[in-house]
Amino acid sequence: MFKTYDDVMSFCKEHGIQMIDFKMIDLMGRWRHLGIPVGRFKPDTLRYGIGFDGSNYGFAPVENSDMVFIPDITTAVFDPFTEVPTLSMIGDVFVIAQPENYRFEQDPRSIAFKAEEYMKSTGIADEMRIGPEYEFYVFDHVTYENSPHRTGFSIDAEQAIWNGGENEFQNLGYKIPLKGGYHIGPPQDILYDLRSRMCVLLEENNIPVKYHHHEVGGPGQLEIEVEFGPMREMADKTMLAKYLIKNLAFQEGKTVTFMPKPLFGEAGSGMHVHMHLFKNGKPIFHDEKGYSGLSKKALNFIGGVLKHAPAVLAFTNPSTNSYKRLIPGYEAPVSVCFATANRSAVIRVPAYAKSPNQKRFEFRSADATCNPYLAYSAILMAGLDGIKRKIDPTAEGFGPYDVNLYTLSKEEQTKIKGLPKSLDEALDALEKDHEFLLAGGVFPQRLIEIWIENKRKEARRINDIPHPLEFEMYYDL
Repeated sequence: MFKTYDDVMSFCKEHGIQMIDFKMIDLMGRWRHLGIPVGRFKPDTLRYGIGFDGSNYGFAPVENSDMVFIPDITTAVFDPFTEVPTLSMIGDVFVIAQPENYRFEQDPRSIAFKAEEYMKSTGIADEMRIGPEYEFYVFDHVTYENSPHRTGFSIDAEQAIWNGGENEFQNLGYKIPLKGGYHIGPPQDILYDLRSRMCVLLEENNIPVKYHHHEVGGPGQLEIEVEFGPMREMADKTMLAKYLIKNLAFQEGKTVTFMPKPLFGEAGSGMHVHMHLFKNGKPIFHDEKGYSGLSKKALNFIGGVLKHAPAVLAFTNPSTNSYKRLIPGYEAPVSVCFATANRSAVIRVPAYAKSPNQKRFEFRSADATCNPYLAYSAILMAGLDGIKRKIDPTAEGFGPYDVNLYTLSKEEQTKIKGLPKSLDEALDALEKDHEFLLAGGVFPQRLIEIWIENKRKEARRINDIPHPLEFEMYYDL
């Protein structure tokens, strides 16, 4: 938004800004923030930064936790949810050193920066443009509890089919059937106006929207697809989009979750990532003579992503809940393969994207519990490794499979490799296969170790808690 300190201060004066809020991403993918009065924002802030405790972000050990963040004024936006006029901007994490501080190598935003620089250094491309699809549920009521003597959750959504028999309050009868919400129209689509307001808000914050619609999940599953942009910029916009969507819903008395599988038996929420590479402004994924109009480099990129997919999932699908979505029967991919116009494949080539500048493919397994800087960087590094090593996806047995994979015989299905079935399996894969992430010093070895250690603790915590279904299945034995 701004190029200089003076630009920032002129805007603040013109719009009556009283507070400046700084947002930093922690290791797990949540925004943290700190605010200062606008009068405390000085030129030195952009050089020396503001101190904080890095250990609470999952980065630094307690004994060496003093760090600083330096604001990136190009990311500044007006925050529409604060009573006090506030300008918000993202901060980059730096290590305190003499004579000058330096960027912290484990900062997720720094890793995305290094991934883009590494891509340029290879000579393969100078830009990866991506377009995420944001799927999420909007609920009217959510409770959850995890106590030694009681555990469970409860969800409600006005348009859910389970409210068809509600007789205590006025019921107008227009409910959405199980998995029947795709492109459903009003009056069933009671969230249309909210969704439109979300899109207007995204547009006002320089996140161009491609389209929006009700998704398959009847109890309020929505999708907003945004236009393409450079990888790191789109990671910034992914965090901003989630912030805007959740806070607008909250402001209007509703609650949003990007959890991949909040409801048993309903469609899960993914974050499909469309991608293509450019060099000197020209697309390198198009070749009208290639399979589905894809170039050799594009196919090699696909080969790299699929070859490393189990390890990549440790970053693109980093929650235990992620693997409750990646099951057959819900349009979620479970097979490591590629195809055209096939939503049962991990990588889908859109049939409608025909022109050179549009020729691309999407990685369908990812979900929005990820840290977008790490997830997008991991996808890029896997694809670049495929191009460097000339990995042929067909020779590797990855397809193309231009058929419904769920209808193949069991014998045919066993020939196709499957995605990890749990977070632990994905972490096992990352432990065995992460050299491609270390290329060019993009992912630090220590970050991968910390990531695996923290995520195993998450998985263990989930596995250690008795599940309500276990009482139904085993209590009387």
